[in-house]
Amino acid sequence: MNRRRFLIAACAGALHLAAMGTALAGPAVRPALRRGSGPLGSAASGAGAAAPGTSPSAISGTSGISGASGASLSGQPAPDPKNSRPPLDDDLAAQQTLHPDDLDAPAGIDDAVRDYLFKMRRFDSPHPSDITLPPQRTPVLRAATDRLGRLERTVGHGFFYLLGFDEAVRVAQRYPAVGAFSPQELALIDELFHADASAYGFMGMKPLNSLTATIPAREVHKVPGMGNYVYQGEPRATWETIRRLLGEEVVLTSGVRGIMKQFHLFLTKAAAYGGNLSLASRSLAPPGYSFHGIGDFDVGQRGYGARNFTSAFTATPVFRRLEELGYITLRYPQDNMLGVRFEPWHIKVATA
Repeated sequence: MNRRRFLIAACAGALHLAAMGTALAGPAVRPALRRGSGPLGSAASGAGAAAPGTSPSAISGTSGISGASGASLSGQPAPDPKNSRPPLDDDLAAQQTLHPDDLDAPAGIDDAVRDYLFKMRRFDSPHPSDITLPPQRTPVLRAATDRLGRLERTVGHGFFYLLGFDEAVRVAQRYPAVGAFSPQELALIDELFHADASAYGFMGMKPLNSLTATIPAREVHKVPGMGNYVYQGEPRATWETIRRLLGEEVVLTSGVRGIMKQFHLFLTKAAAYGGNLSLASRSLAPPGYSFHGIGDFDVGQRGYGARNFTSAFTATPVFRRLEELGYITLRYPQDNMLGVRFEPWHIKVATA
């Protein structure tokens, strides 16, 4: 995406918010969740809760998402991200050390682009323009996040990668250790999936448009010793070629991720930062927007641990060798205009 397209998209997002006619998920009144999984309820609590069937995240002046600092659109104070922020990861700390000035960028670039690059290089820091869930919705966010964590532990990490929405709802109802999703949690999941993620800064494509999309077992291959799956066809052939050329040093750090796995990752990040959806989307594609759902996968250097998910990965023998062989076709390169941090570990598969 070139600069002109980015600026057009940014202006469209601003007009989208200013119009205040679009809910976080779409229309203010939504039908029941697909395939009988339950009606939408109010995700707000206490005074000012929305009427049944009304999306409480509608940007209508009564409730909704808010900026990361100052008051929400409902007039209530936004959550203080300092109260819930985890420690900075190695990549962010390194970036802050390497870029002590506001931005190491060419002189004369547009202010909007400069501001954008500033946020991308400080992806784990809240910014004034960030979109955040209002305070009354953060308990529901945390409840849904915790339930997804219990669900993953119950069904097993491997199976959870492939778990669809409908099956997740059924399993949660069946096992007391998980507990059924509340109407408010289902409403939040539905709204976030159907949201236009450009409203909070994510400009990538959405390859999965159905909340109830499933991943048939026959379409994936479980990679021995890795605990992850890759899709059959080109993704599997690409991975097996990489493994043959690089040997034991390369590991598959993340492969196929279904809707519920992506939800768990995204909600966990947002919950850790007080419901900051913009901040979460700089590191994780919102549910439905991840190309892990249709073919992409992540690789790393054996023994490198969490650093495989930082820019430090570019200094490893695995990255250098992949670059030499031409397998580094990045979905999210440095200073991309998609609203996503630099991801040198993310392998873009041609058919994705």
